[in-house]
Amino acid sequence: MTAAVLHSPGDIRIENVARPQLSSSRDVLIGVEACGVCGSDIGRMMVKGAHAMPLVCGHEFSGRVIDAGDDVTGLNIGDLITVPPLIPCNACDRCREGQFSLCQDYDYFGSRRDGAYTEVVLSPASNVLKVPHGVDPVAAAMTDPAAIALHALRKTKLTIGSTAAVVGAGPIGLFAIQFARLAGATTIVALDVSDAKLAMARQAGADAVFFDATDALDEYPDGFDVVFESAGVSVAENAAVRLCAPQGDAVFVGIPLTDVSISVDNYSHFLRQEISLHGSWNSFSAPWPGTEWTDTLHLFASGQLTWQFMVTHDLPVTEVPRMMQALADRSEHSSKVIFRPVAS
Repeated sequence: MTAAVLHSPGDIRIENVARPQLSSSRDVLIGVEACGVCGSDIGRMMVKGAHAMPLVCGHEFSGRVIDAGDDVTGLNIGDLITVPPLIPCNACDRCREGQFSLCQDYDYFGSRRDGAYTEVVLSPASNVLKVPHGVDPVAAAMTDPAAIALHALRKTKLTIGSTAAVVGAGPIGLFAIQFARLAGATTIVALDVSDAKLAMARQAGADAVFFDATDALDEYPDGFDVVFESAGVSVAENAAVRLCAPQGDAVFVGIPLTDVSISVDNYSHFLRQEISLHGSWNSFSAPWPGTEWTDTLHLFASGQLTWQFMVTHDLPVTEVPRMMQALADRSEHSSKVIFRPVAS
C-alpha cells in the first residue's frame, strides 16, 4: 500500500509498504478516510525526527472498519470511526487515576508506531471510537485538535459571562473560540500575525481580532478572564500572560521548537495579578478516551461545532513530502491540511 514514510528529518519518501494484518483478537483494521496535519507533525518530520525511523506519521485521522478480531464488539464492517492517537498503558499511576494524557508508558500513532499517512492502519479496539451519524470523515479526522482545545479550556474557570482571548488562530485556536462561545463567554477576541488566520477567527465567532496584545488591551483594558495560547512562541507566551485580567487563567497548548522566555514586566504582571498558568497536554480523561472526544463528536453531529472553513488543503497522501516542506518554510498559507489515501 502507498505510504509517506519518514526516514529522517526532511527525508520523506512515498513508498509501497506492507499492509498490516490483524495480530490480536482485539485489533481492528481501519481503512483511512482522511488524516490531518498537526503542528507537531511539522516539527517531527522536518526538524526533530520521530522516536524510531523509518515511520509512517499522521495521527489525526478517521477511517472505516475493514476487519476486526474475534473479541471486538460494537463495531461493524464499514463503520466510520476516529482514533484517539495515544495508546495508554493502563498500568502506571497516572492511568490508574484516569489521567491518560499523562501516561508514563504510552504508545502513539504517528510518532511511536505507524500512523495514517497511508491506506490502512492497525489499532487496538480500545482506541477505535465510532462516529455519530452525519459526521463527515474530515470532521471526524479533526476530533483530536478540537478535543485538545476543549481539554485545555476545562482547566480554566471559563463559564457563562467570562471574557476570553485566543492567541494563535490555527485550527486548535479556532476550535477554542467556538468552545468558549458554547461555554457562555460573552466577549472573545483572537490574536495572530496573519490576516488570513484572523479572518478565519472571525468566521469561528471572534468578536474582535488583533495583531498584538497592545492593540487588544487598548480596546479591552481590563484584560480577559481566560486566555488560550496555541502558538508556542515567546511573543505568544508573553501576550497570553499580559492579556490576563487579575486572577485570570492562561492555558498553554502551543508546542515550542525553540526556547521561550517571559519578560520581566509580564512576569511581574503574573505575580502581582495572581494569574494562574496552566499547561495542557493531549486531550484525554476518564472514562477513556474522555468526554473531550465524545462531546466534540456530538457537537460536530449537531452542527454546533463548525470545521469546513478551516480546511485550506485537501490532498492525496503522495503530496506529503512537498506539503511538509511548504509548511516548514511557510511558503503557502494553510490552516488545516488534510491528506487522503492513494490506492497502490
